[in-house]
Amino acid sequence: MATTTQPTGTTTWNIDPAHTTVEFSAKHMMITTVKGRLKDVQGSIQVDEQNPDRSSVEVSFGAGSIDTGVEQRDGHLVSADFLDVANHPRITFKSKRIDGARPEAGKEFTVIGDLTIRGTTREVKLTTTYEGRGRDPWGGERVSFSADGKVDRRDFGLVWNQTLETGGILVSNDIKIHIEAQAVRA
Repeated sequence: MATTTQPTGTTTWNIDPAHTTVEFSAKHMMITTVKGRLKDVQGSIQVDEQNPDRSSVEVSFGAGSIDTGVEQRDGHLVSADFLDVANHPRITFKSKRIDGARPEAGKEFTVIGDLTIRGTTREVKLTTTYEGRGRDPWGGERVSFSADGKVDRRDFGLVWNQTLETGGILVSNDIKIHIEAQAVRA
């Protein structure tokens, strides 16, 4: 009779920046979605193998690594009008609670944590999906997650805007976040 063993204990997984994408999107003039990325991502995930809800994640992003594909826009986003990278070079996220996590590929759960942007910390909720776990060709073990959330940029002091003649605003206040993360077992 074959048996399968469940992993036990807590494992540490380091975020693989080469296989992780952190994207955000905002509406421009209330009619077009503009997307960007944060290229510099570092962090780790602590997985409690027996009680996944007791797992945790800490991630840091280089605010100056923002890339929307338009140099002039990126320059404005790193300025004091928005991210103020000269005074706040890192964006951080630290989980406080994980609800509903199960080690089954395709299962959704919620990660609640503190997001700090421009020196201001607010609690955010990420709807997260466990994408799976496997071995790479070099013998390493990898795990993958995707996550989605939304923040109001004004909550973090990002209040710069322009009023349009039509009564709308140039940059939406709601910012959508999408993450595809892969991590390697330490």
